[in-house]
Formats: sequence, structure tokens, C-alpha cells
Amino acid sequence: MKKLASLILATGVIGSILTGCSDNKTAADSKEDTVLQYQGSPGTVSFAELAEDLGYLGDLKLDYIGDSTGGPESIQLTSTKQIDFGAAFNGAIIKSYSKNVKLKSVVGNYGSDENTYIGAYVLEDSTIKSPKDLINRKVGVNILGAHMEFVIKDYLRQGGLTEKEIEQVTLVTIPSSNAEQSLRNNQIDAVLLSGIARDRALETGGIVELFKDIDVFGTEFTAGDYFFTEQYIKDNPNTVQQFTEGVAKAIEWAQTTPREEVIARFEKIINERGRKETTDNLKYWKSTGIAETGGVITPSEYDVWIDWLVRNGELKEGQVKAEDLYTNEYNPFAK
Repeated sequence: MKKLASLILATGVIGSILTGCSDNKTAADSKEDTVLQYQGSPGTVSFAELAEDLGYLGDLKLDYIGDSTGGPESIQLTSTKQIDFGAAFNGAIIKSYSKNVKLKSVVGNYGSDENTYIGAYVLEDSTIKSPKDLINRKVGVNILGAHMEFVIKDYLRQGGLTEKEIEQVTLVTIPSSNAEQSLRNNQIDAVLLSGIARDRALETGGIVELFKDIDVFGTEFTAGDYFFTEQYIKDNPNTVQQFTEGVAKAIEWAQTTPREEVIARFEKIINERGRKETTDNLKYWKSTGIAETGGVITPSEYDVWIDWLVRNGELKEGQVKAEDLYTNEYNPFAK
């Protein structure tokens, strides 16, 4: 028994030494942040939340502080240290970086494919059939300066409208929860919808699709990423490593797991977190929309929006480069 005890003790010491020598230190080992404050969305499960539930975040814990109103708010709160990480449309990240808000994206968050995309919709009896028909009309979007604004303006440009004509198309900000009803009440002439809100509206009927973002941009693409500030990454490299690895694994899990199983997991997470949310809308979930396995980021996901902002006069040529905006260093699927 004494020999066995000595062997166990020696094994434990050796294991501790090897753990200490490992390049993959945990946040706790390094005395970095192990509790990450973040924003969520009612009735939905983010990939960070999924990663925690699947056990992919290790000893990291997420601290929900409230609901997000959109990417611009997420950028503001992350940059001012009110939350530890955020998520936003890549075009908004570029604009913030150009204004000296030094964020660094680490893994994908959402995107568009054949099953999950942003679409523009009008009522069945609407006279709007083409880009030019939107002149002097009101179009509902969830927020200005984000994905939907980029999509609608590119659609109008591709339809041959001049910049002066595009200015005559009025973008109206409407919360996603009210967007469908605003269209049906004729308060707006067209509306951009995505995800659950889009599928629920289509199921109700009475609306038709004018275009979708993957048609405008010609392919499926990751449209937004998770990010930290550059300073946070410098101060908490192991925390960022753990978080990114965990989220990447959660994305890959959702990409490869049968849809019914993913939805069941989402329902479990929502029911267990006790925020008095409905799970009714989860049945509309179809795919991650993220183009690359595990949310690996590609230069094109930023180059397309950099070019857009240059054409729109909001950036100077060469002012921001894609490689400044993201890193795949922490994503295991990039290796």
C-alpha cells in the first residue's frame, strides 16, 4: 500500500509538472479572466452559450448581463469594457476599427447560406418588383450601419440606381419583433428579415420575397464574428484561446449534428437557464449559416465589406486591411 501511495504521489507530481510545462495553459492556471460577461438574445442560443453547455469552454463561465440590441451596441460595450466579448456584422467591425476602436475577431458568429439568410419582402399585392420600384419607398431594417443596410444598398446599386436615387430610398429602423407586423400594417413598403422572423412570416403567408443577400453577393458567406479588444487579448491570451476553441467546436458540432438534435439541445439550454423565454421559434432553426468549418475566418469575409465602404466613400483605399481585423491563431480548425 505504501508503494502504491508513493507511486500515486509521484504520478501526480509528474502530471503537475507536465501540465505546468504545457503550452495550453487554462485561464485559471494563468490567473486570467475565467468569468466572461456578455449579452444574449431572448429565445435563441448563441454559439458561446452552446459551447458552455456542451462543456467546450472548460473552466470558463459566461455571465449574462442582458439582451443585445445589435452589433453596434455590442461593439460599444466591448470597447468600453462593459462586456468582455461581443459579436457584430463584419462591416460594422471595419467601420469601428477605422475610428480607432481596436477590436480583433477570433471566430465566426453568423452568416448566410441557402437555408439561413437575410431576405427582402413585400406584400403579395405590392407593386414593388424591382430595385427602381423602391425609390421614394420605406424599407424596414433592424439597425443602420449593419448587414441589412449593406445588403439593400448593394441590391439597389446592382439594379442600376444612381447614388442620388439610392438616397431617395428611406431606411427605417424597426425592431425585429415588430418588423413583420409593420409591413402587414403598411407602415413600410418592404422589410428585410432573417432567421426565425423570416421563416415565421413566410409560414403566415401573404408576403413574397424580393431578393436575398446570397443572391446579391453571389455566394454563401460568414457575415459576422465574435471579437475581443486587442488589449483584452494581450491581457488574457489563455482565456481567449479557451473561448475560441470552445466556440469553434460548438459551431462544428452544430454544422455536423442532425438538425433535430441541435434544436433539442437549444430547447434544453433555454429551459434550464430560467429567463422565462419561449422555445416556440426554435423549430425554424435550419443551419448555422457559417461558411467555414468551426467558424474559421477568411480574408474575403472582410475584403468584400472593405471594398463596399471604399465605394461608399466611408473608407479611404488602404485605410484598413483585412489582416488587421482578425486572427485564426486560436481556432483549432484553422490548423
